[in-house]
Amino acid sequence: MTDFLLELRSEEIPARMQAGARAELDKLFRAQMAAAGVPVGDLTIWSTPRRLALIAKGLPDATAAVSEEIKGPRTSAPPQALEGFLRKTGLTQDLLEDRDGVYFAVIDRPGRATADVLAEAIPAIVRAFAWPKSMRWGRESASSESLRWVRPLSGIVAIFGEDLVPCEIGGIASGFVTRGHRFHCPGEITIGSASDYAEKLRACHVIVDHEERQNMIRGGAAKAAADAGLSLVEDDGLVIENAGLAEWPVPLLGRFDEAFLEVPPEVIQLTARVNQKYFVVNGPDGKLANGFVCTANIDATDGGAEIVAGNRKVLAARLSDARFFWEQDRKTRLADHAKKLDRITFHEKLGTVADKVERVAKLAEWLAHEGIVPNCDPTLARQAAELAKADLVTEMVGEFPELQGLMGGYYARAEGLPDAVADAIRDHYKPVGQGDDVPTAPVTVAVALADKLDVFTQFFVLIDEAPTGSKDPFALRRAALGVIAIIIRNGLRFRLEQVLLKAVEDDLDKFGVVWEGDTEKKLAAFFADRLKVQQREAGVRHDLIDAVFALGGEDDLVRLLARVKALQAFMATEDGTNLLAGYKRAANILKQAGKDTVIPAEVGIAGDGAPKVAAPAFAGATDVDKALLTALDAAEPAAAAAVADERFTDAMAALASLRAPIDAFFDGVMVNDPDPAVRACRLGLLARFTGAVHGVADFSKIEG
Repeated sequence: MTDFLLELRSEEIPARMQAGARAELDKLFRAQMAAAGVPVGDLTIWSTPRRLALIAKGLPDATAAVSEEIKGPRTSAPPQALEGFLRKTGLTQDLLEDRDGVYFAVIDRPGRATADVLAEAIPAIVRAFAWPKSMRWGRESASSESLRWVRPLSGIVAIFGEDLVPCEIGGIASGFVTRGHRFHCPGEITIGSASDYAEKLRACHVIVDHEERQNMIRGGAAKAAADAGLSLVEDDGLVIENAGLAEWPVPLLGRFDEAFLEVPPEVIQLTARVNQKYFVVNGPDGKLANGFVCTANIDATDGGAEIVAGNRKVLAARLSDARFFWEQDRKTRLADHAKKLDRITFHEKLGTVADKVERVAKLAEWLAHEGIVPNCDPTLARQAAELAKADLVTEMVGEFPELQGLMGGYYARAEGLPDAVADAIRDHYKPVGQGDDVPTAPVTVAVALADKLDVFTQFFVLIDEAPTGSKDPFALRRAALGVIAIIIRNGLRFRLEQVLLKAVEDDLDKFGVVWEGDTEKKLAAFFADRLKVQQREAGVRHDLIDAVFALGGEDDLVRLLARVKALQAFMATEDGTNLLAGYKRAANILKQAGKDTVIPAEVGIAGDGAPKVAAPAFAGATDVDKALLTALDAAEPAAAAAVADERFTDAMAALASLRAPIDAFFDGVMVNDPDPAVRACRLGLLARFTGAVHGVADFSKIEG
C-alpha cells in the first residue's frame, strides 16, 4: 500500500472558489480511480491561494485482474446487431459464447500498475475540472482545445510513494519540484513524498492546510484585539476568506480616526469587510471601536507597522466615502427620497416600487385598523410603510444594497420620526430566512406582514408566477415562510384567506383573476407545504398538518397548529394508535359498501346527514352495538364543543373514549350481517364513528 501526492500549482485562486475546488478534486479523483478499479479510502485535500493538493493514503500498487462478462444479441438477430456488438467489444465472433441462443463475450482485463492509472488520471482530472470561471493563456490559447484553468497553471507535483508519476498536460510536465512562499521562499523546493510535503512547505512559509490557516487567523486576530484591550467581532466567513488569501497569515491590529465612528457601526463593519477583508473590534463597552484587524501574508521585519499604516490609509479613504454618503443622505427627508421610487420598476406587470409602497401602506393600515395586528396605531403603520422603501434611492444603499431597511431606520431616527416608525422601517424585511429574528413590535409586524403578503399575492395570484420545482425567482416561498413565522410568533388570529384576498381585491378585475375555486385551493396547498417546512424543525409531523388542513376552512394558523400539536400528542399514545387502526378499518368497510348504502336514522344519522344525539338502539342491536352507540352519543357533542372552544386536548380525550367501544365492536359483531337492516345500521354506526373522528381531523391523511 502506497501514498500518493498530487499538487496543482497556479497563479492566485480566488478565495471564494477554493472550497468548491477541493470538492471537485475529491469527486474527480474518486471517479477516475473507481473507473480503473483502484479502491480509495479517505483523501486529504488542501488549498492555498496558489495550489490545490491531494494526498491519498494506502493505494494498492496495482489493480486486480478482472473478468468481465457482456451480454450480446441473440444468435437469431440480424447480422447488423452482431457486427455492432463486435465493434463495441473489439472481439471476433469466434471468441463469443452461445448460451441458449444468446451471445456472450467474456473479456479478461489484466491488472495494471497504479502508477500507470494515475498517469492517465491526472490529465483527465485537469481537463474535466469545473471552475466557476476559467481562462486560457499563452500562445496555445488561440485554440479552443487548449488547457483551461482558473488562473495559468504553472506546475504539477505527482509522486506515488517516492517515485514520480510521469504525465504532461498543456506543456506542463509533472515533477518533484514546487515553490514556497512568494516573498519568503520564492525558490524551488524538492518534495520527496506525500509524508514530507506539508512540513517542507511549512519550512518555506507556506501553511498548506487551509483549516490550520483559519485557526491561525481566528486565534491571532482575537489575540491582537485582546492585547489592545478590545474584543474581536467574530466573522467566520471572513476567517475563511482571509485564509484563502494568505499562505502565511499574520493578523495585525490597526486603528482609524475616531471621527468615523459617527457613521453607523454596520456601515463601518461592511466597509471594512466587503472592501478590505478586515475584521472590526468592539471596545470594553461592547460598542464598535476605532480598530480593525487585517491579515498580512508576510512576516514583516518591522512587526507589520508599514503594512498596518498602508491598510489604515486605504480604510480611511473608504470610510470617508461612507461618511460622505451618510451626510448627504440625511440632507433629504425620507418622504422626499420616497418620491423618487416612481422611477424604479418593481415588475413590468406590477408597476413601480411607488405602486408597491402604496399597496403595502394601505394593507398595513387595514391590518392595524381591523385589530388583526393588536395594539397597532393605523396612522403609524401607514407612515412606516410609506417610508420603508425610501432608502433604496439613497447613496448609502446604492453603495451597500445589504443595508436597505437598516439605513432607512437610521435616517428616520436622525430625522426625529417616532421610534416605532424607525424600527418598522429598519426591520420590515424580517424574517429574511430560517433562524432570523421575527418582528414583535406592533407597527413593525403590520408593515413586515403587509410587505410579504403583497409580494406573495401579487406574483402568485395576479400574474401567476407561482414557484415551480426548484425555481422561485421572486422568493415567494421565503415570503410565505415569513408570513407564517410572523403569525405564529405573534399569535395573530385571523383567517388567512381573508387577508390574502384583501391584499389583492382591488386588482382582481384589472388582471382578470377569479378568486374562488382554483385560486383558493392553490393558495391553501402552497401554505400547507410551507407550514410543513416551517414546522419540520419543531418536530411537527407533516401528515398531521395535512389531516387538519384537509378538513377545509381551517386557515387560522395559530388555531390550526394548536390542533395539530394536540393531535400529535394524541397519536403518540396507545389510544391514538389504536383509534387510527379502527378508523382505517371502518373507512375500508364503508368504502367497500359503496356510496349507495342507505344509512338508517335509527343509528343517529338524520335526513340531512347530521348526527342525532341519544339515538334509539336499532332492532337486533347487541350489547356491543349499544355500547358503541352510547359512546358516540357522548363523544360527538363533547368533541364538537371542545373544538369550537379550541380545547383540542379535550377533543382528543373525547375521541379516546371511542377506542374501547370500536375495538369491541369489531371483535364482537359481524358488520355485514345477513339481515340487510342490521347490516345497514352497523354501517351507519361506522359512518357516525368516522364522522365523529373527522370532526377533529381527517384521519385518512395520517400515516401509520
